Amino acid sequence: MANNNITYGFSFALIICMSAFSLIPQTTSSSSPFQFPPNTSTILPEPSSFFSPNLLSTPLPTNSFFQNFALNNGDKPEYFHPYSINSSSSSLSLSYPSLSSTSAFISQTFAPDLTISASQTIANIDEANSSHRVISGFTDLSVTLDFPSSNLRFFLARGSPYVTCNVSSPTAVSVSTIHAILKSYSSNSNTKFTVQLNNNQTWVLYTSSPSTLTRSSPSTLTFDGYSGIIRIAMVPGSDPKCESILDRFSSAYPISGEAVFTKSFTLEYKWEKYGRGDLLMLAHPLHLQLLSNATVLDDFKYKSIDGDLVGVVGDSWELRSHNVSVTWHSIKGVKQGLYPEIVSALRHDVKVLSSTPITTASSYFYGKLVARAARLALIAEEVDCLDVVPAIKKYLMDAIEPWLDGTFSGNGFLYDPKWGGLVTKQGSTDRGADFGFGVYNDHHFHIGYFVYGISVLAKIDPAWGIKYKPQAYSLAADFINLGNQSNSNYPKLRCFDMYTLHLLGWRTG
Repeated sequence: MANNNITYGFSFALIICMSAFSLIPQTTSSSSPFQFPPNTSTILPEPSSFFSPNLLSTPLPTNSFFQNFALNNGDKPEYFHPYSINSSSSSLSLSYPSLSSTSAFISQTFAPDLTISASQTIANIDEANSSHRVISGFTDLSVTLDFPSSNLRFFLARGSPYVTCNVSSPTAVSVSTIHAILKSYSSNSNTKFTVQLNNNQTWVLYTSSPSTLTRSSPSTLTFDGYSGIIRIAMVPGSDPKCESILDRFSSAYPISGEAVFTKSFTLEYKWEKYGRGDLLMLAHPLHLQLLSNATVLDDFKYKSIDGDLVGVVGDSWELRSHNVSVTWHSIKGVKQGLYPEIVSALRHDVKVLSSTPITTASSYFYGKLVARAARLALIAEEVDCLDVVPAIKKYLMDAIEPWLDGTFSGNGFLYDPKWGGLVTKQGSTDRGADFGFGVYNDHHFHIGYFVYGISVLAKIDPAWGIKYKPQAYSLAADFINLGNQSNSNYPKLRCFDMYTLHLLGWRTG
């Protein structure tokens, strides 16, 4: 039953995303979607501190799997399955995190098992560039980190058992650890290096060309003057069988990964692969329920907070979910015998609704009141109490239109051109206002309430819906934009994690 609940939960999320195809406007390069008034936020960080210049002209993700790399100093770890990864201005650390749990929670602990760094090689590099690493690329399933002054580029892919580093020119690359190195040795070809630590971990490093890894200090190993690809992996359980699998697939590496809605109730992963041979990735338990076209290595597993991560061979996955119907009203209907009780309660609620003005200016609480009223209209339709619908319609019009027209005096939606998304008037100057809406927190809640109310009102009054269609589509696109259109004002699926397959945010799991 639990597995079915998980699958149906993903089905519902997939429905929301697929439904967006009909909601988001299909524009061309000659047309521009509606944009709310621009705003210069006083509380948002400057994207140029984290992203390379070539990315700054397009909308940027604000709730992504790598968000900690673009917050504050960018030095908090992110979990990539199976590794937690942290980066400083000059190094990148890997952790195969340990799990701890109580009756109330389960958590992961970050410890820098291995840290990769390199000597700075560009003497005249601009000081601003040498002071930090930059995000030079990102996709649905990957992010690329550059260390410009050290010739290092890391391709970080969700669900990869390897961390891949490209060293662009001869550089001294160091591999250090907080643990004691018990043993390190190389293969006969000098392209594989094994490192055993005193925490019972065994790590393997693969190079695209022969090299030498020497002990430069008790806790540091160094490739001297190396250029090419380095792949790093922890051997699950130090198991020789798992190590042989890592050996077999060590040459092929992903540099990017897209999640594509190819058809109804189907999501496809497509990785761009470099190197020889097949690609080895890892699937979590929900992936394994939905996978339809990949080779699964059942005995190759890593532990994770989301359950065992199992090896899957192939650079394309197809994930098929259950077909779940979407209707305006309840799927099973309402028993006729219950109509009188429901109608009585409905009439009371509509009377209260009509006599109680909205006094809050909070986008969250205001949106909840809009959604509540819209729900009453659909209940009225289902129990054939249509005489209350005009009162609900007037309430919704009076409540929603000021937010769409920009005439609501207490608050309103504005467009932030730096990151590419909506903020509120209150949230643009106070990060605590509107529950953090101005720093891109919980947009799927706030805007979702408005979009629900707008959708119901457009159903009741199609002419009204046509009038406010541009604003409605812009609101929806802020958090359920499915594509990377060249003229889109928003990033792709702001609040949905395409690898874990759930909404982003603790309150939504």
